Amino acid sequence: MSTINEIMITPDQIDQLIRLRRSTFPDQFEKGRQIEEVTIWRLLENANWAPNHKRTEPWRFTVFTGEGLKRFAAFQARRYKETAGEKFRQDKYDKLLENPERASHIIAIILRRSTTVDIPEMEEIAAVACAVENIWLSITAYGLGGYWSTGGPTFDPAAREFFGLDDGDRLMGFFYLGHIRVPSVAGSRRPIQEKTTWVKE
Repeated sequence: MSTINEIMITPDQIDQLIRLRRSTFPDQFEKGRQIEEVTIWRLLENANWAPNHKRTEPWRFTVFTGEGLKRFAAFQARRYKETAGEKFRQDKYDKLLENPERASHIIAIILRRSTTVDIPEMEEIAAVACAVENIWLSITAYGLGGYWSTGGPTFDPAAREFFGLDDGDRLMGFFYLGHIRVPSVAGSRRPIQEKTTWVKE
């Protein structure tokens, strides 16, 4: 593998890539247009290179596409209807049923806790989040859209069986992917100076 000194990526290019990253939602996708499977594998391989303490590599991914999107949509809409009670809203039910089929792929993000290394859960949660950020930066470079959702069945106990989670696993949400039809607006942040404290002595 090449070293950082052997590849021509400038600091300005990295700055631009990070600052251009945006959330792109299902209603902004080109419905029916698929991302090539080889590209999905490249995104996942980039995720696989996230930093992680003690090399536990705690990320696991389940990828839904094609008929799998319908299966995912039916599950989350049904579970919402079964559990919402008096808070049930038809528009939310419809969205849970329709949004997955607007995507090209949906990646379920799973934390698999190490059973061989004693490591705080927080460190493995952070590692999975870094893996997701690698996906997000990658799709920005590839001109694709996506966003990380912790809605739907993320915190539903019934999701454990549906997603095949083992004891100790944690479902950390879903990454929706698609080709961009409507770009997101430019982002903004409050000045970093307001969020930083320096200690120099």
